[in-house]
Amino acid sequence: MKKTTVLVVLFIFPLVAYLFFASGVNNFGRLPILTEKVNDLPQSPDSVKLDGQITILGFLGNKIEQRKGNVFNLNQKIYKRFNGFKDLQFVMVAPEGSEENVQALKKELGSFTDTQNWKFVYSTPSEIKELFESLQTNLNLDDSLFTPYVFIIDKERNLRGRNDDEDEGVKYGFNTSSVADLNNKMEDDVKIILAEYRLALKKNNADSSQ
Repeated sequence: MKKTTVLVVLFIFPLVAYLFFASGVNNFGRLPILTEKVNDLPQSPDSVKLDGQITILGFLGNKIEQRKGNVFNLNQKIYKRFNGFKDLQFVMVAPEGSEENVQALKKELGSFTDTQNWKFVYSTPSEIKELFESLQTNLNLDDSLFTPYVFIIDKERNLRGRNDDEDEGVKYGFNTSSVADLNNKMEDDVKIILAEYRLALKKNNADSSQ
């Protein structure tokens, strides 16, 4: 009896768990589209665009020094976990004139992180507001053009999120002031959208080889 119990724990339970989670990815592995076709980014010297990329989009505002904690939280909990995945970029939008402060922030990040996939885009206040409003969320930018929330944008420029969140109902973004929100919700949702595109790529490759 004891040997049977050990075998179940070591072999059968992990197999059942794997099949359960594998079926979950296949059946429930799409992150809902909350807003279609948000605005693309303002023109930048580095030609950073939303089209064709999975983007974590944030709005830094012009008080960069006060927002370092938010960026560092996102960096530690999400960026380091997923940096290196193809077609995934982290984009922070900041007002024109904040370039020097942003570069100082990026340099500080670079002391403990590979910042290759951190992208910073500068624009006018009106363009920043237009971009944010195109997300069509229930959130707001503050007077400095900052929000602690970041957003998942897919390759077709659709805002992805949750339409049945247990706490918020419709969850448009993830609060970088809350480590719990990043750990418990955003990490899961980023996994889902990456898996969605990987599965689509595998299917396309399989179809093209037939």
